[in-house]
Amino acid sequence: MTTDMFKKNDMVEITIEDMTNEGEGIGHADGYTLFVKDAVIGDRILARITKTKKSYGYARVEKILEASSDRVTAKCPEARRCGGCRLQELSYEKQLAFKEEIVRKNLERIGGFRDIPMEPIMGMEDPWRYRNKAQYPIGFSKKDGKIVAGYYAGRTHSIIDVRDCLLSPEHNADILRAVVAFAETYHIEPYDETTGQGLLRHLLVREGFASGQVLVCLVINGKKLPHAAELVERLLEVSEMMQADIKSICLNVNRQRTNVILGDKVVPLYGDPWITDYLGEFSFRISPLSFYQVNPVQTVKLYNTAIEFAQLTGRETAFDLFCGIGTISHFLARSAKEVYGVEIVPQAIEDAKANAVRNGVTNAKFFAAAAEDVAERGYFDEENPLVRPDVVVVDPPRKGCEESLLRTIRKLGPDRVVYVSCDSATLARDLKILCEPGSEIESGYSMERVRACDMFPHATHIETVCLLTHS
Repeated sequence: MTTDMFKKNDMVEITIEDMTNEGEGIGHADGYTLFVKDAVIGDRILARITKTKKSYGYARVEKILEASSDRVTAKCPEARRCGGCRLQELSYEKQLAFKEEIVRKNLERIGGFRDIPMEPIMGMEDPWRYRNKAQYPIGFSKKDGKIVAGYYAGRTHSIIDVRDCLLSPEHNADILRAVVAFAETYHIEPYDETTGQGLLRHLLVREGFASGQVLVCLVINGKKLPHAAELVERLLEVSEMMQADIKSICLNVNRQRTNVILGDKVVPLYGDPWITDYLGEFSFRISPLSFYQVNPVQTVKLYNTAIEFAQLTGRETAFDLFCGIGTISHFLARSAKEVYGVEIVPQAIEDAKANAVRNGVTNAKFFAAAAEDVAERGYFDEENPLVRPDVVVVDPPRKGCEESLLRTIRKLGPDRVVYVSCDSATLARDLKILCEPGSEIESGYSMERVRACDMFPHATHIETVCLLTHS
């Protein structure tokens, strides 16, 4: 069926049969596929077509004729406008089933796997207020010219003035209000993406859920913030009224015309430019630039699952590639003989080394390098020749691993590979390479265990852990 039958603003009655990985409902009108925002599987709706392509189109919900049995009322009044919680109108039980199916489908369609050994997804008992990190863009309202701060509307850079996100701690709203009031009092202009002018770009708030420590960081398009002492005073007043403790207030300088939120320079205004938090028994120093999982409850589940998959006995040498500030390395070090962590960001490696000293971890070494470069050249540095690993753990960014790294892992031939992924599409692509038939110079692997972890309830992202063993 082609678009000749339909045009923009046409009304059609459809039933939602499936959902995309981004959370859009999928339905058909006379064989023509429509992707419908805010519709869930099982809904029978009247949809208004908003855009047509040759073989598919986009629509919005005009009226729900018969609600799906899995539809729920969103808790947040801005759930439909905000680009973050695309699944809030789907019951949490169905969200988990939907996400598990995303992983399965990607492994089948992209990786070519069959009979996937999926284990039950790890969900949350209370899937609200779980985020320990929030980044709020700051700008001007197009309606009245007032300062707004909150979140971007879906697939736009239009800011919705949301002060209290139900995924973040309640006191973030108090911090955000204090920053906006400060900017209004002293006439400090927000950054304008179209002109590159203005000072305030984003507010970053990080919290140690176990420690109760809070870090507040303003991202600015300049070298300094006027009246910074007054901002500190206002935030400390907020801290006195909060149940959390603001330990760090700082600036991050980002003068680039870019959508990247943070720059490289951090300027302390109050306290140290970091806070401390705990995962399990380990403490970690967290700065504005540190990578640290946003959901600490699920992170412990995720890491413990990775360690379970690694099957450590105390005799193994383990590699932790893309180690960040050393979180997984610490968990590995509890049960491995020795651990080597590799991360391309030098500051993260410095944090990893400091964290190891703080936690008394003596059997882990950390190296600043690209994982694929270390593996290719065959050693960490001149004083630390590369040894054969028994276990390799990889936790790459969303883009996955370079093929050169995957090929080198096959040549190294560890007994087990544990792949921790935040994107099951690139996971499937990479596992396809790792599980190709082996040869005289490369080991081939088989998928032995797969388990998803819901790190982001109400959003569409999903974490996955896979265990590969020799074919």
